[in-house]
Amino acid sequence: MTNGTADETAGEAAPLKVGAVVITMGNRPAEFRALLESVAKQEGPPIDVAVVGNGAPLPELPELPGEVRTVELPENLGIPGGRNVGILQFGPGGRDVDVLLFLDDDGLLPRQDTGRLVREAFAGDPGLGIVSFRIADPETGATQRRHVPRLRASDPMRSSRVTTFLGGANAVRTKVFQEVGALPEDFFYAHEETDLAWRALDAGWSIDYRSDMVLNHPTMPPSRHATYHRNVARNRVWLARRNLPAPLIPVYLGVWLLLTLVRRPSLPALRAWLGGFREGWRTPCGPRRPMKWRTVWRLTRLGRPPVI
Repeated sequence: MTNGTADETAGEAAPLKVGAVVITMGNRPAEFRALLESVAKQEGPPIDVAVVGNGAPLPELPELPGEVRTVELPENLGIPGGRNVGILQFGPGGRDVDVLLFLDDDGLLPRQDTGRLVREAFAGDPGLGIVSFRIADPETGATQRRHVPRLRASDPMRSSRVTTFLGGANAVRTKVFQEVGALPEDFFYAHEETDLAWRALDAGWSIDYRSDMVLNHPTMPPSRHATYHRNVARNRVWLARRNLPAPLIPVYLGVWLLLTLVRRPSLPALRAWLGGFREGWRTPCGPRRPMKWRTVWRLTRLGRPPVI
């Protein structure tokens, strides 16, 4: 007589293997340790972790249940460069695992079911390529509008399909990297996520924003980075030159120039922004692979045409 329970167990698919990439400059050791401990507490199989010292020695690491892979880089490669090194710790394109989490070193996973939710999301939707987490302030629980990756951002508790994702609070199916390539290292900081998102969408993958997958992170202005205004402008130009059909490039960049002027930045910020804008036109942007027009239409149907 056949044992139905045994057959069902034998027929169940193995849970997806999840890894995590954390880059650090070693200047937030307490927060960094707390993040790794929150990863260790996730339900389900242990999550292997790759920790990258981005131009700095690594602080002391806590004991973790999964495998820990460490790298200390002699120089700061920027956010995309550091994360690409972390991906490689799991093999080319991260192929040793099914999904990689990318988490800021001063963040924290407040819930212990996030790893399970990630596995369920990717296992349940073979076309899902990227998940963007909700970022919440640890003191107030509030989510800033800029941390909701869609134009209609008034309700951060609403999950939806989106066209980009948040760099320090996300999960990516490693097949995406294997198919469309890694993050653009020359960007150093700013818009590298959108570059990967557009390439993933053009390859047919979907991106979800999930309000129930939460990373606690203190509220900070993005302009805290010294090169913020310059990099934002330069990389915006590179993003368009690399990914958009030629007729859309001047439209996209013209809209962002007007939006920047309407926001009335300080004179030093505007000078840095305009300098970066010029640099984006004058310097190499990397390989150009314009998205298909059907991807433009897909972005438009999702509520964010690639002109804004």
